Amino acid sequence: MSTAVRPRIARAYTSARRHPWVLGKIGDWTVWFGPYTPAQLVVLGGGAFALIKGYDWWSWAGPVPVVLWLGSVWGVRGAQIAGQNPFTAVLGAFTLLLRHPAGRIAGRVARDKRASRMRARFVIQPAPAASPHAALVKPASVTGRAAGPRAAMVKPARVAGRAAGGSGLARLLADADKVEGRAA
Repeated sequence: MSTAVRPRIARAYTSARRHPWVLGKIGDWTVWFGPYTPAQLVVLGGGAFALIKGYDWWSWAGPVPVVLWLGSVWGVRGAQIAGQNPFTAVLGAFTLLLRHPAGRIAGRVARDKRASRMRARFVIQPAPAASPHAALVKPASVTGRAAGPRAAMVKPARVAGRAAGGSGLARLLADADKVEGRAA
């Protein structure tokens, strides 16, 4: 047995994966001047159709349109749009155009909520008549505070330990003071 170390051989098949899908054989028949990429096949078929249908328009130019057509078939052999196959790029642009402008949330189209009517109610009651026990707060000029819309508010006077008027909160607090006074 030989003690010589055999050299290690490493092979990389990355380039095989980088080759685009191509058409080079149909059954046992090899395509002339092939293989062709999908973009080349589209230009080849579409150009042939356009040249046949528009013969009356280009016939005066001689072979120039045919040469341009074959040159364009050769020119799109490695065509890429932003690093992608042209069909993938066109499909991406098409799906972008079909997307809802508001986008998606959790796979569903994001939509604004429909406008609805506010179903709240409020009641405007007339102000209670001024009681004889209500006293006016001193004006701002006397108290030294800045004059404003609340300068002359009505302050309810206390009648027998209870507020004579005012808000419900003022009456509740007055009743609480009254209860505390009894407990003490």
